[in-house]
Amino acid sequence: MRCPYCGGPDTQVKDSRPSEDSAAIRRRRVCPDCGGRFTTFERVQLRELMVLKRSGKRVPFDRDKLERSIDIALRKRPVDPERVERLISGITRQFESGGENEVTSEAIGEAVMEGLKGLDDVAYVRFASVYKNFAEPQDFKDLLGTLAGDATLPFGEAPEKSGAPRKRGRTAKSGA
Repeated sequence: MRCPYCGGPDTQVKDSRPSEDSAAIRRRRVCPDCGGRFTTFERVQLRELMVLKRSGKRVPFDRDKLERSIDIALRKRPVDPERVERLISGITRQFESGGENEVTSEAIGEAVMEGLKGLDDVAYVRFASVYKNFAEPQDFKDLLGTLAGDATLPFGEAPEKSGAPRKRGRTAKSGA
């Protein structure tokens, strides 16, 4: 493998181990020419997938692009990186193990939305707003209406823990 720092043709593997989810091999490498150290990941690719874009153009499936788009949606969100990696690997395996060599960009987008919905509601809304090209505040309201009932509460209000209906306004205990 070429060195990403100096372009040297041969690098040496210093350490190999399975990744956290055992879906990849993590290799630590060093370049004998410049001494640069870097990490590579080796994954199984079941088949060469092509993505059919809305424009009709066909491009190779890019796992890194999928990972970048999910990372953008999850930026500054408290989600365990291991769960994110499982989501990305699961989506990739879902399409690679399917019977088709071609997958639509819409199918990928829907799979990401479904995965993010179970992972983090804010990331789900972020991704959906870009994927579905939201143009008006009503688009956000409609999407939030599909989430759990607590998503429609005013900002800063937590849902009641019991199944009792929420009371609006002040109670007798608060002096009103």
